[in-house]
Amino acid sequence: MVIKLKSDDEILVMREAGRIVANTLAHLREMIRPGLNVMEIEKFVREEYKRVGAKETFLNYAPGGKVPYPSNICVSINDELVHGIPRNRILQEGDIVSLDLGATYNGYVGDSAITVPVGKVNPIAEQLIEVTEASLWAGIKAARPGAHLNDVRGAIEDTIRKSGFSIVKGYGGHGVGRDMHEEPHVENFRQRFKGPKLQPGLVLALEPMVNAGGPDVAEGPDGWTVSTKDGSLCCHFEHTIAIRAGGEAEVLTLP
Repeated sequence: MVIKLKSDDEILVMREAGRIVANTLAHLREMIRPGLNVMEIEKFVREEYKRVGAKETFLNYAPGGKVPYPSNICVSINDELVHGIPRNRILQEGDIVSLDLGATYNGYVGDSAITVPVGKVNPIAEQLIEVTEASLWAGIKAARPGAHLNDVRGAIEDTIRKSGFSIVKGYGGHGVGRDMHEEPHVENFRQRFKGPKLQPGLVLALEPMVNAGGPDVAEGPDGWTVSTKDGSLCCHFEHTIAIRAGGEAEVLTLP
């Protein structure tokens, strides 16, 4: 495992990349409503990135020989967990929508995700969103210099477990920098080993993913969209954070 620590100057650039992502997601949150065509989300991101001079990190991303991802944002609805490809689909009252977005700015990546209710949603959906976001902030709070990666994993896991919801395995957070996916991989539950010590300059994208039903998911025929096997609702939040000397982690993906 090769972990690439970032200098203060690099983190400064990543903060700008993160700000672009965060501001774009804030606009998208306001757009989400019953009757919205998902392709309007795709269009907004394309136009906004052109306006601010950012590059779409996700567009044509093709790890491990996968079919290149054809969009600049992932839009996953209801039982779709991650990597949903935008298409002509109208959002309905009661849906929940995960928006996962990356931006590359001056060679560095910002990566963040939110899940947004469409109009009024049922109590399970409300709780699922609340628990998943709370688990993300629990992980951020645990990410301090001198702690280990397992402390972050455990903080995320503990928040989710007490809700009764399921933690998705096989997907999680990651290091981030010039590449969207760097070491280390960050599972959302404790591992047998405590993992690397968190050092100043480490930049992570924490990414809890939670199912209302069982934990099992499967990739669809498009080669990207991951959905729950039992058709249950699922939720996804993400922030890019930097470990800083002597204090709390800095969240780089805030507006």
